[in-house]
Amino acid sequence: MRLIGLDPGLRLTGWGVIDVEGNRLRHVAHGVIKVATAGTLAERLRELFDGVAGVVVAHQPVEAAVEETFVNANPGSTLKLGQARGVVMLAPARAGLPVHEYAANLVKKSVTGAGHADKHQIAMMVGRLLPGVDASADAADALAVAICHAHHRATAKRIEAAL
Repeated sequence: MRLIGLDPGLRLTGWGVIDVEGNRLRHVAHGVIKVATAGTLAERLRELFDGVAGVVVAHQPVEAAVEETFVNANPGSTLKLGQARGVVMLAPARAGLPVHEYAANLVKKSVTGAGHADKHQIAMMVGRLLPGVDASADAADALAVAICHAHHRATAKRIEAAL
């Protein structure tokens, strides 16, 4: 099963695609969608949507997982990040994929064992779980979201089977 993880941002959105077979994970691809800082917010959101939609078309995942927005002290920045996150969720949803959401602390805990791990720890554990992968912070975070979804999805399937 092919999954895509997305780490939304208005300027940089990380993405990572993995294949899952049982409890085995295999890296497919990863990258960062870079959105120009010039232009109107609407133009930037369209560029972000087109970028995510293009990755979905190129890699054909069957499910998507998105990190929830981290609220910061600046309400304007939080609002813009929320709009970017909505666009990032919309792109796979428009392609017919189920979209799952995970809190940042849950993603970190699922991948590193600690809910407050830093970006370096996340990138290191992504490299261990997906040998040979050396991803930038945004792409590593997106791969971590995909890994988190794979683990939680597998647990849910085992619980369903036991009932």
